[in-house]
Amino acid sequence: MTTVGGRQAQVQRVSRIQQDRQVPRTVRPAPDAPVGPRRAVHTSTMQERFELVGAAVSAAAVATLLFGHLTSMDGPIGWTVVALAAFIGLYALLVGLRADAQEVKDRVMTVLLGVAGVVLFGALVFIVVYTVARGLPALRHTNFFVQTMRLAGPLDPLSVGGIAHALVGTLIQISIALAVTVPLGITTAVFLNEVGGPFARFVRTVSDAMTALPSVVAGLFVYASLIQILTHERSGLAAALAITVMMLPIVIRSADVVLRLVPQNLREASYAMGASRWRTVWHVVLPTARSGLATAVILGTARGLGETSPVLLTSGVTAVLNKNPLSGPMISLPLQVFDFVRSPEPTMIARGFGTAAVLMILVIVLFALARAIGGRGPGDLSPRQQRRVVAKSRRALLSIESLHPASDADAQKEPR
Repeated sequence: MTTVGGRQAQVQRVSRIQQDRQVPRTVRPAPDAPVGPRRAVHTSTMQERFELVGAAVSAAAVATLLFGHLTSMDGPIGWTVVALAAFIGLYALLVGLRADAQEVKDRVMTVLLGVAGVVLFGALVFIVVYTVARGLPALRHTNFFVQTMRLAGPLDPLSVGGIAHALVGTLIQISIALAVTVPLGITTAVFLNEVGGPFARFVRTVSDAMTALPSVVAGLFVYASLIQILTHERSGLAAALAITVMMLPIVIRSADVVLRLVPQNLREASYAMGASRWRTVWHVVLPTARSGLATAVILGTARGLGETSPVLLTSGVTAVLNKNPLSGPMISLPLQVFDFVRSPEPTMIARGFGTAAVLMILVIVLFALARAIGGRGPGDLSPRQQRRVVAKSRRALLSIESLHPASDADAQKEPR
């Protein structure tokens, strides 16, 4: 009895304490309360623009004074660094004259991110423009795309010789590498996400470690295991296998990250409708991650197209066109660039930059094709698929309408 009484007293004490507490309640604003001005997130006011332009002009003036009059510093790179540092400081000072510390941090970080984007885009534009400008003398000649270097030498003009053999070799090697990498890489990523287990953790660890594998090691591996033991000659197939070793970890890792982003409730909804695991993967998971998987393939392709040392070790250098990947040397575009630019002759250097420009154009074309194939989001249908869905819906409607007269006749025959 004492225990029961003690428990009752404790319960009463707890309830009394809860009653004594002042629980905050939600307070509704009055209907006639004034509403503050709405803040435009993606636009800027005239004062904000004035602060930005004023800080930029002042920073340019400060850098010019330091580099031209007050100090002995010189050089465009140093001027840019000093101007950028002065711009950030002056911009923070101008914003701090009318705003609090939190807004100053927000505005400064916004400007820093914008500057980073401009610098990155500027570097990309500089690389493209410089490469095309240096290779333009070679790109002007049609023979550069349809001839080989079989009958051309270092002293011959740009009207003789071309890179047709390197272009064909690159397409053959990257096609073989993609034929092996894409199904194997995506299947491995599906295994890591949908099956799991201790072996999956081991495979993920190995694939993560292989992303940092030096390309020359991949070339030496294929050279020692395939050329020295089996074929005893360099070939395009050996180069494609070396490129595959470099592409596979990139595709696995990127596809693994993309498949992790697929919401789990989509899988659960598919299971609730009676679908099996692999039917769910094929019809739900992979279509949802299609755009990301295309990006993973693009990253792997870009890594494979830029490899030089594996191709040098496994395929070799040649000046003739070889369409057979099983026999004989087969050069690629990156290796052809390396072979051209190491020559001291201006015409060979121009051919090298022209070959690099063609390589960049090839990457852009492959990127556009991949985005066209996997760029649509989940549930977005192509015009042809939309026509198929409409035709299927019409057939279903006609079949339903054909059943209505029979059901009406049966209803009339039934006794009331």
